[in-house]
Amino acid sequence: MTHKKTIIIDGSKGEGGGQVLRTSLSLSMLNNQPIEIRNIRAGRKKPGLMRQHLTCVLAAQQISNAAVEGAELNSQYIKFTPNAVEPGEYEFKIGTAGSTVLVCQTILLPLVLAGRASSLKLHGGTHNGMSPSLTFFEHSFLPALQTMGISCQVKTTKLGFFPAGGGCWQIDIDPTDTLSPCLFEQPGLELEQQSHCKAMSIVAGVKNSVAKREIEEAKKRLGWNAPHTEILNCAAHGQGNSFHLSVGHQNQVAMFEQMGELGLSAEKVAERTVDALKAYLNSGAAIEEHLADQLLLPMVLAGKGSFTTTQLSSHTTTNIDVIRQITGTCIKTQQLNDKLWKVFLD
Repeated sequence: MTHKKTIIIDGSKGEGGGQVLRTSLSLSMLNNQPIEIRNIRAGRKKPGLMRQHLTCVLAAQQISNAAVEGAELNSQYIKFTPNAVEPGEYEFKIGTAGSTVLVCQTILLPLVLAGRASSLKLHGGTHNGMSPSLTFFEHSFLPALQTMGISCQVKTTKLGFFPAGGGCWQIDIDPTDTLSPCLFEQPGLELEQQSHCKAMSIVAGVKNSVAKREIEEAKKRLGWNAPHTEILNCAAHGQGNSFHLSVGHQNQVAMFEQMGELGLSAEKVAERTVDALKAYLNSGAAIEEHLADQLLLPMVLAGKGSFTTTQLSSHTTTNIDVIRQITGTCIKTQQLNDKLWKVFLD
């Protein structure tokens, strides 16, 4: 048996955060490629593996029976040598409010392509303001993946807001052999349409009046009289509030979110969310920048695809670099105007 040469990855490249780690682990498992990552999260105030990042490594190790060096808190180095990914039932606990969504995304695609169904149960943060929330994952990311032939079902037991964490949810993953191309070039709605706009406020241990103020402020700032509105009272380990605006329909949904914080008024929460939504609507893009970053890896696995997005975030450009280094695949980008980019793979 021929052993592949270990690829050495500089974790300080680009935005120097956890994205390099997560993409590298995913591609290592998908390609049975040994990797070394040095200078992990060198661009962060506290470099090295935090609890969430360590859980990503340990989850990847478990599903692929990998040989791992350096898997400990604060480590800035790991060596990861995977074996075949084994589908099955798994449970992972972060122990903090760190993002369970990012842990899930690290191992999701390897399990999708592993040949049999899998089920993951995750414990930790679901809404922390520093990463895509479980709401975004379920209502924007997974619908986009569905167009590519990936089917998953989420069941939520309890949300986990920052700083308490304590969330618990499960995802059931259906297997597939091949992915359809990722194709999102046209906006999911005309700018003047309101029928596919939704304002949603999630509250746990927070007064409904906060949620109502967020929704009313958003409607006023958007000049929309009757978007679909919803207040969700959810079970959570601690108190929390998360406000969401989404546009689009079916499998193309752009979602914008803002966490409620102590000292931040409901009106300010709504204002920030509206500003992000307006910038997206004015661009004419099909995909907003956070989802754009998350679609790169499935697009590469499909072997073809394209989408338009508002801007190339540092997460996106870093991800493109890591994918090129590990797979040799060159994702192309083209600036169409000052607000719009095209990202594609021939």
